[in-house]
Amino acid sequence: MWKRGKSTGTTANRQCFSLVHQYIQRFNEVSGNKTAAIRKRSKTSGVMITQYLVNMPEGKSTPDFQCKPVAVTIEKGKLAVFKAVVTGDPKPDVSWRRAKGTLSDKEKFQTKYDELTEEHILEIHKVSVAETDTYKCFAANEYGKAVCTTTLTVTEASTNPADFRKLLKKSKVERADGESDERFWDAMLKADRNDYERICSEFGVKDLHLILKKLDEKKKEKSQNKRKQDDIIPYDENETGKHSLKSVGRTTNFSIDGLMQKDTELCKGDIQEANLRNAGLPQMDPEKFILPAEFKFSKVDFVIKIQEIKAEEREDALFECVLTHPLPNITWMGKGNILEDGEKYNLTMSDHKLIHRLLIKDCQMLDKGIYSAVVGNTSCNAWLVVEADSNPAPGGERRPRKTTVARGARTDIEKVAQEQQLKIQGEMEKLLAEVNAKYGAVHITDKLSLEELALEELTLILSTGGKYSKVTGQGENQEDYSEETKNFTGHATKSKYLKQSRDSEIRVIESTDKFMDADQSQMLTISQQELGESDRNNNSTGSVKKQMKRKKVQWKQQTSDPKELASENESSCYDEDEDATDQDKHTISPKQDQKPKDALDGESASLKDDIRCDETEDETESSTHMRRKRHAPPIEDLVVDPGVQFICGLTDVSAIINEIAELTCKLSSEDCEGAWFRDGKQIFQDESFSITKDGPIHKLVISKCTEEHSGKYRFEADGRKTEAMINVKDPPRFDLEDLSAFTEPKTVKVGHNAIFKLHFLGHKPIKIQWFREGEELQDDNNTRIEKSASQSRLLLSRCQRKDTGEIKIKLKTEHGFTEALSRLIVLDKPTPPLGPAEVTESSATCIEFRWRPPKDDGGSPVINYIMERQQVGRNTWKKIAEIPGVSSYRDTGVERGRKYCYRIRAVTAEGTSEVMETEEMQAGTLAFPGPPAPPKVASAFDDCINLSWAPPSNTGGSRILGYILEKRKKGSNLWSVVNANDELIKEKKYAVKDVVAGMEYEFRVTAINLSGAGEFSSPSEFVFARDPKKPPGKVIGLKVTETSYNHLVLTWTKPEDKPGIQDEARGYFVEIRQADCIEWSRCNSTPIIMTSFSVKGLKSMDMYWVRVIAINDGGESEPEELPNYVLAMPSPVRPRFTNNKMKSFFVVRAGNSVRITVNFEASPRPAIIWLKDNVPVTKRITISNSDGSSQLLIPSSERSDSGIYSILVKNLVGQETLSAEVRVTDDPKPPGPVELEENVPGTVTVIWEPSPDEKRDDRLHYTVSKLDSTKRSWVTVADRLFNNKFTVCNIMHGREYHFRVYAKNDMGISAPSESPTWEVEKKKEKFLVSVPTMKDCDLRCAPSFIVPLKLHTAPKGYECYMSCAVKGNPKPRITWYRNHISLNTNTNYYISNTCGVCTMLILRVGPKDMGEYSVIAENSLGRAECSTILNVRE
Repeated sequence: MWKRGKSTGTTANRQCFSLVHQYIQRFNEVSGNKTAAIRKRSKTSGVMITQYLVNMPEGKSTPDFQCKPVAVTIEKGKLAVFKAVVTGDPKPDVSWRRAKGTLSDKEKFQTKYDELTEEHILEIHKVSVAETDTYKCFAANEYGKAVCTTTLTVTEASTNPADFRKLLKKSKVERADGESDERFWDAMLKADRNDYERICSEFGVKDLHLILKKLDEKKKEKSQNKRKQDDIIPYDENETGKHSLKSVGRTTNFSIDGLMQKDTELCKGDIQEANLRNAGLPQMDPEKFILPAEFKFSKVDFVIKIQEIKAEEREDALFECVLTHPLPNITWMGKGNILEDGEKYNLTMSDHKLIHRLLIKDCQMLDKGIYSAVVGNTSCNAWLVVEADSNPAPGGERRPRKTTVARGARTDIEKVAQEQQLKIQGEMEKLLAEVNAKYGAVHITDKLSLEELALEELTLILSTGGKYSKVTGQGENQEDYSEETKNFTGHATKSKYLKQSRDSEIRVIESTDKFMDADQSQMLTISQQELGESDRNNNSTGSVKKQMKRKKVQWKQQTSDPKELASENESSCYDEDEDATDQDKHTISPKQDQKPKDALDGESASLKDDIRCDETEDETESSTHMRRKRHAPPIEDLVVDPGVQFICGLTDVSAIINEIAELTCKLSSEDCEGAWFRDGKQIFQDESFSITKDGPIHKLVISKCTEEHSGKYRFEADGRKTEAMINVKDPPRFDLEDLSAFTEPKTVKVGHNAIFKLHFLGHKPIKIQWFREGEELQDDNNTRIEKSASQSRLLLSRCQRKDTGEIKIKLKTEHGFTEALSRLIVLDKPTPPLGPAEVTESSATCIEFRWRPPKDDGGSPVINYIMERQQVGRNTWKKIAEIPGVSSYRDTGVERGRKYCYRIRAVTAEGTSEVMETEEMQAGTLAFPGPPAPPKVASAFDDCINLSWAPPSNTGGSRILGYILEKRKKGSNLWSVVNANDELIKEKKYAVKDVVAGMEYEFRVTAINLSGAGEFSSPSEFVFARDPKKPPGKVIGLKVTETSYNHLVLTWTKPEDKPGIQDEARGYFVEIRQADCIEWSRCNSTPIIMTSFSVKGLKSMDMYWVRVIAINDGGESEPEELPNYVLAMPSPVRPRFTNNKMKSFFVVRAGNSVRITVNFEASPRPAIIWLKDNVPVTKRITISNSDGSSQLLIPSSERSDSGIYSILVKNLVGQETLSAEVRVTDDPKPPGPVELEENVPGTVTVIWEPSPDEKRDDRLHYTVSKLDSTKRSWVTVADRLFNNKFTVCNIMHGREYHFRVYAKNDMGISAPSESPTWEVEKKKEKFLVSVPTMKDCDLRCAPSFIVPLKLHTAPKGYECYMSCAVKGNPKPRITWYRNHISLNTNTNYYISNTCGVCTMLILRVGPKDMGEYSVIAENSLGRAECSTILNVRE
């Protein structure tokens, strides 16, 4: 037995845990199971993990779900998608199952794997009600498995409004089982809001919104009970309610934490950002708190998404996208991080706010990754691929950066944005026309322009029957305000009457007891929020006080309880003057009343507001809330008089010290005066401030900014105000005189020193950096950098020519940075001229040659070249000339046939270069030119033939002086000169006029140089002296008659001959071009006469366009082109395997080679892929492919090479797959020690340790042999055992037994493992006869299974052996079933029952044998059942 060690704490727990699982593992091994199963929970809720091993190997892990599939509710006929992300080492295999059926329909159930996102996907196409089920996802590897479940609910779409009302009522009546559990409410009360959804899913609660309402009630009840006990301030329902306003000091916090929107799916962070935006915190940057896109447009999407960009290093990459609605900003993310505008990233948008751009500067390899553009819950992403610089700049210099854009993005994106803008404007104009036509222009107050109205607001005016106004944002039947209400950024001033707030949810109730439906109410709520955002955008920092006039209107209310009217509150507040810097606070708490069931859900809310107004006493803004009860039903509605408004408010300004700063705002009235304030103190015009007014535009100009001018500025006019911040910064800047001198290039001679210095100003400390050609300079032997508080000096000593380049100084402080550029030019003597020298003319009297200028002129232009000459064979050099800076020379002082060498030096203002020596040049001898090209006929007429020709390739070493042209009539041997000898033809063309109409001529030409006339050219083609003919027509019936991998054959019919329109064709040209090329190439250089042609030299599987052109003396016809491209391949043939007798199962001894040859036929040439267990084979395996066969070769096989090998042959026509199983094995090792046990008298249970090869060979089995002491031969008592024990029956007393256990596999049998001798002595006892006392003993018992069936997975074609043990008295009757069908009479199954051990053997397992197998044992006392599942592996 095990010994328990003394230990405490964590160590003891681990030892106990290990001890328990050792016991479990031991039990499983005894019972036939191979491994122990340890179950544990995953960090992901709803995932169960089963671990096979107690001690996991280092670096290995069991499967787990990083992201589990989410439950889906979808309409009938649509596509349902489940996605899961799994982890584990080795990589787990993922499979899907369902509870009430199978996933065998491959067209409906498709599984995929996305390598980019590492998601395992299950797609269910065209779902029906039958697919409503629970689905399980399994992830398994050799160390364990993980499983999670999800559900699919399929609903049928209904268009009857009554059905939706029933669903709404039903959702309110339904109550989850978890709601009655006290543990559920205790967990909800103690948990954080982020954990609500998880707790509800664990307890099976579905209606989260209903739970949140009840949770608020329980919190309120709990708070009231605590207040009664401890006398604490009562619980405020607004604190956790749907909407709340809290005022503390000068800050107004607006929270919507409890609000959960399913449609827009606003995240908590976005709503908190919107709360801060509405609160208008003065210390925050107003541009930062722009209302999230989900608030303003719940359906904003991308018209054009960002595309993948491939850029080289040091290039700029530009991502661009187009939105469906204009937005001031979007979120850009790179590799999971939010990107901000700065030196690396540049975020811009177009003027119409539809195009947003992300510019990534100076791309490096680290910038490679996925970049995203996010608008609310909508996003798009694309890859940035950074490649190595294919053309690096020479000498380490930096080339100018260029910007890389996705292909086609810049050409179309502006056009798409303009179309989208016109579309939005058209929708707005259409809605505006409907509003004006139906309700009149009076509803659009304050002469609002089209741009100031949103589409949702125009739609709202139509949906509310004209009650909505842009100014008030409310219906007609409303109370007028007589207050100073909230400003556009959320600052609140004193309010006398506050009926409704822009920032809270608004419900409009008509006086005639008509109730708005849910869609209109929701639309009104959204439009109110948009209106508030629009106002805040127009006046982002100011606070506006609205002057209201009071108008009393009767508002009827219906209530079933008259006491309710008496309990309503009517608030009144009193106005007092206050300081300009004070800010008030107010709280809005809407209440709801019960209404008749005429509305959508049987209930409608009527507004009953508790008005709280602040009465300000001093700067601490302590306020007293006065409330009195209203005892009568009438409620006063308020109608808004807008008064003066800000059309354009102040915006924040970042000014530079000692420069001008300007603040501008625009009012709706030109007659209104205003006042300017800074930090609460009024500003008047003086030397520093200039205050001007130009109509409705008011300006404040600071002529010379100082640090004292930083602060908050406010402009007030007619009780309204707008605010902005001026931040005066002191960035680094250079002295202008020094900067002007610094930017001038500095020129020094080589070896001299260069000094750069600059004076600067700016906020301390200042970081100073010097750069040369983009690389930062550091102090060294030749570089010295001096820095002080107001200047910096760069000293470059002993400058060399390579130091020439751009010099840059960069100053950087916390307020910004600045740069200044200059250029250093180091002068030196030039390098030698570049050779080799090229001889342009070599005659008996002169040599003319040229060379290239020096590679580096040393910073000064070349003035002269010094020429020296040496005759070959002599030792002296003679200076012959000093020519201007032209790199060519003509030497006329040479002798015919002599050879000369020349030396050339370049001369600049800085000195003379080293010499460049030419090769030997020979003065010309009598060398005649070669023959020119044959003359070509440009055109022919009755009295003139125009010819042209090309010059000779060999000029004879001297220039060509002219040409002599000769002609000859057809059939004559006499050539006659066209031009006289003393009248050479200077040009390479000539018009021959000495011709006879109708005669046929041919021509030849010779070139003349200084040595004389050269050879004549070949004769030209014969040409008639007649007017031109008409070009022929198109060929007819062009078609392809034969194709192969390298040629094709064309045939056609000659074009028709139509006199005066098209003449007869004299020949044909065939032209082809590849599909990816735009230029045609001719297959024949001379016209062919036949009407067929074979095009050769094609590239296999390339696409070609083909056309034929007819030609005659009149010219070429229009080309006739094939309608489709031609593929260089034979006629297509679907892949087909030809070796039908190939074996599908190979058994190979480990170490031997494996060779699988597959023959096939396919056209075009197919692509061949070898797979092992559906994974591409490794590089260790050699694949040899030919035209009709493919061979797989494993030179030295290993056991790990066992598996199913498949070949996939695929071409354009189709694909075929052929598989073969390879099993690499060896003679098995013998089993371990053998033990014998007697559990039942007359039987012996043989137990042995498994063979070491059992884990590596799933086909390994065991054979048990028995030797009886009364016999001399071994008898096999059991074969094909896949477990590690066997019970031998019919053991006789008094005999000795020996047992041997062998391990067998496909390769052979192992050596035996011997058991100890088993002997049961036959005891002889004295025979005694005793009469026992008669007692009734009932030994009967109902059947029960001692050893149950276990799961089986067998390879196809192999045997399967199932066994179990049952007990019972009387002996039970055993019946085997497969899928609830009895097998006892089926001859395909061998069934036996020996001493309660029930066995069944299936000789050859096939797919038809898959299913559920069960064993039923019955006797008169009862019935027992045991079942298992058999899976057949291919």
